[in-house]
Amino acid sequence: MAKEDTTDLMKFLEPFPESIRETALWMREFVWDLYPKANELIYDNYNALAFGWSPTDRVGHTFCSIAVGRSGKNLHFGFYWGSQIKDPKKLLLGKGNQYRYLLITQKADLPKTYVKQLLKEAYANSLMKVKDPKQIMQGKTITKSVSAKKRGVK
Repeated sequence: MAKEDTTDLMKFLEPFPESIRETALWMREFVWDLYPKANELIYDNYNALAFGWSPTDRVGHTFCSIAVGRSGKNLHFGFYWGSQIKDPKKLLLGKGNQYRYLLITQKADLPKTYVKQLLKEAYANSLMKVKDPKQIMQGKTITKSVSAKKRGVK
C-alpha cells in the first residue's frame, strides 16, 4: 500500500530539520487516512519538496498537497484548485488563479475538522476534472520528478 511506501519521501525529507519532517509526515498520514485510495505524487524540486494526492497520476487532478520550502521553516497544506472550493472561514492564503494553502509551522496549526470539510469538496472537484475514468488509479505513491540541483535548506 502506498501509505507505507516512504523510501523516496524519507530520502527527500532528510535535509530538513526534524520538526519539519515530523510535521510533514504527520500531515501526510492525516491525508492518507482520509483518502487511502488516492495516489501520492512526489515532486522533489529546486525550491521545495511537494507531495500531493490525486485520483490519477496527473498533477492537474491533485486535490491537496504538502509543500516543504527549502528556504524557510514553514509548510504549506495546499489545495491545487483551492480557488474553486468554498472557504467560509477565510483561512486559506493565496491570491492567484488557482492554488490556496494554510501555513503550518506545527501540528496544532492544522484545523483538522475544517480541513476535512475542505478536502471533501476539493476531492469532489478533482474527480470532476477527470475526463477519462480509465485514468483513475488507486493507492500508489509515484515520484514524478527529482531536481538534480536544489536550493539549500536554511
